[in-house]
Amino acid sequence: MYRIVFLSSCLCMSILFSCSNKKSTMQLPYYNTATFTPEFFSNVSDAEKKVTHQISDFIFTNQHGNSISQKDIEGKIHVANFIFTRCGSICPVMTKHMKLIQNTYKNNNKLVMLSYSVTPWIDSVPRLKEYATLNEIDATNWHLLTGEKATIYNLARRAYFAEEDLGFTKDSSDFLHTEHILLVDKTKRIRGIYNGTLQLDIEQMTKDIAILINE
Repeated sequence: MYRIVFLSSCLCMSILFSCSNKKSTMQLPYYNTATFTPEFFSNVSDAEKKVTHQISDFIFTNQHGNSISQKDIEGKIHVANFIFTRCGSICPVMTKHMKLIQNTYKNNNKLVMLSYSVTPWIDSVPRLKEYATLNEIDATNWHLLTGEKATIYNLARRAYFAEEDLGFTKDSSDFLHTEHILLVDKTKRIRGIYNGTLQLDIEQMTKDIAILINE
């Protein structure tokens, strides 16, 4: 699904860019539903009126033992993905690619990076700290998060629409494992979905973050 969304978004952005002589910068789409149908608006105020879906409130604990909540992303762009430290398949690749974002936007106060653990009963604060050290995650704006399993899973599925099968009927007993990385703007609205295992997608996200910073 993400391939279709990404290509569709790129095509729509290309059309908008080429057909409007008044636009000097590219615009990213908004995603208001789990179908990830891209929606474009001529200005931010129209988008805020029509795009009702936003990332809901949360509070979790990061690798330093600090509480991280919606207050930490207020007025900031953030990217979110879902990993677990004992994962031997897609998570190491996603973490490697997230480091590309870290390298570009390290300690940037306009961007927050959130990596939610999907095995929080295993990924304690010390375990996340160890994982951060092993993977050279040292940016102050990158938080590895742990907390209550049901709360993380609910946020992933209902707020971030994280899974490709869009399983709203699933509950916390169904394991969450996805390669998706979500890009969210300053108003907590979803603006991009990327395959975290593909470097090309991450390179595109790096560019899209710059667009949102200047939006």
